[in-house]
Amino acid sequence: MSNPASRPTAEQWLARVFADAAPRHFGTGWISGVMGIVLGLLALFAVLCLHFPQYLTLPELRARYPLELVRLAIDVGLLAAMALAGLSMLLRRRKALGIAGLFLAGAALALGAGGVEIPRGGASTVYLGLDWFVLGVLTTAAIFVPLERGFALRRGQGAFRRGWLTDTQYFFASHVLAQVMSVAVLAPAVALGSVLALPSAQSAVQSLPLAVQFALAVLVADLAQYGVHRAFHAIPLLWRFHKVHHSVEVMDWLAGSRLHLVDVIMTRGLVLLPLVMLGFDPVAVYAYLALVSFHAVFIHANFAPRVRWLERWVAMPRFHHWHHGAEPEARDVNFAVHLPMIDRWFGTYHMPEDCWPSGYGMAGERAPEGWARQLVWPFRHRP
Repeated sequence: MSNPASRPTAEQWLARVFADAAPRHFGTGWISGVMGIVLGLLALFAVLCLHFPQYLTLPELRARYPLELVRLAIDVGLLAAMALAGLSMLLRRRKALGIAGLFLAGAALALGAGGVEIPRGGASTVYLGLDWFVLGVLTTAAIFVPLERGFALRRGQGAFRRGWLTDTQYFFASHVLAQVMSVAVLAPAVALGSVLALPSAQSAVQSLPLAVQFALAVLVADLAQYGVHRAFHAIPLLWRFHKVHHSVEVMDWLAGSRLHLVDVIMTRGLVLLPLVMLGFDPVAVYAYLALVSFHAVFIHANFAPRVRWLERWVAMPRFHHWHHGAEPEARDVNFAVHLPMIDRWFGTYHMPEDCWPSGYGMAGERAPEGWARQLVWPFRHRP
């Protein structure tokens, strides 16, 4: 019987299939091959959304899509995927990348591409956010992949670093399970917030201009985030879930997605609660949610911007990288997500001048790879 520890992980298996000794710089067919696979896969997912909109798309977005533009985008994406995959096959001796891209694009074409007729039928009460995942990849990757390639902190790291597949699974789950997140986070926060509402405070908040409400919402939410985040570090039971996030050993734009479901539900719910209690305008709340979605990715990125005066007031990658640092002095510091001044107020601010952590992760402990295995790890694992 084979030893499970000797079996290759999914990452190692993919590496064996697609890896070769050829260079990976521009003009070698590596970049075009990877882009062909990504576009082919996204196009395939988009076509599936057209076939099963009631099960694979978010109702909030479904009615807002400009359908003709969506169909055009799918077809253009498929053409680009096939062209890039073909280019990779021309430039690269090993054809695995190109073949994979052509296979995915071919599957999307076989299913009807952008010309799929939308089925008529009632809305489903249970659905996945596959469309939200496609949009998330297109927007987030389009911003951060070029930034990390052009202004990388660690230039030799590459997109397919250790743990990339696990973090991709987290990114996928966090978008596709949008309904689960909404029910588990939004519903309890709104219900409890209405019970604990402070009418006088709500009147005062609602009398403020929207721009002021937004700025105040960022401060209130980050104060709540600080308290909850610090509790997840200080309370052993909560740390068992939060250490999944700290098991990341290589930082980039995907690393921020690695959050245990219990961690996500509790943190987001408790951060949203004071915003509901204080009666912030929904526009200000949605603006804050958009900010935190972008900023949480930004502070984990393999990206080294240096704007000294801004670092003091706004959380930049170096601030949060120190929160993940493997050094002893990086333990339990920099809990805020947006505003470093909160850590200065509570004595947990740590930002050595012109210095980044030498590494990341938990000393002496390593989490299993894979979203499903990490989901059950806190329930099984005993430190």
